[in-house]
Amino acid sequence: MESTLYLDLSTDATRKSIFGQLVAATPEQRRGNIGVVVGDDSIPAKVHLHDLADVERAIGTSVASDWTKEEAKQVYRILAQAEAQVHGCAIEETHFHEVGLGMTVREILGMCAAIEQIGPGKVIASRVQVGSGKIECAHGVLDIPAPATAAILERYRIPLAEPRLEGELCTPTSAAFIARYVEEYQ
Repeated sequence: MESTLYLDLSTDATRKSIFGQLVAATPEQRRGNIGVVVGDDSIPAKVHLHDLADVERAIGTSVASDWTKEEAKQVYRILAQAEAQVHGCAIEETHFHEVGLGMTVREILGMCAAIEQIGPGKVIASRVQVGSGKIECAHGVLDIPAPATAAILERYRIPLAEPRLEGELCTPTSAAFIARYVEEYQ
């Protein structure tokens, strides 16, 4: 029987919320594997990785499995594609700000490691809560969802939850993760 993983993204679709749901869905005896990946200091938590090549090199140093590393690279490629679209440049010319922090890369690796440990046949989710208002980031004050998040949501036709709650509840990295894994929305 094919297993299905369900993610409730209706009130919070941040990395923290998704990661928590993934850890909870991981069999207890396998959760340590996720912790090892997230706690791996080969990618310093405070390092700033400026572009896709930097991120992919850092991912290559991780203790994660080859499958998890490739999946994390795929998530970052979705993100780089959105950044390139927003900035009107080639993927190789995109410049990461907040999404290029070492701890963010480690968290994405951990989320992909959780998917590997769970091994779902299918991932389904609720509609995605993106939030509302303004967010201050490296590009200044932006509307929520941030442009890269909006680009991913649109490109992958990700349905949004209503009403939109206050705050940034779906980030570019969480949107990229959702785009990579969620096959169906309810």
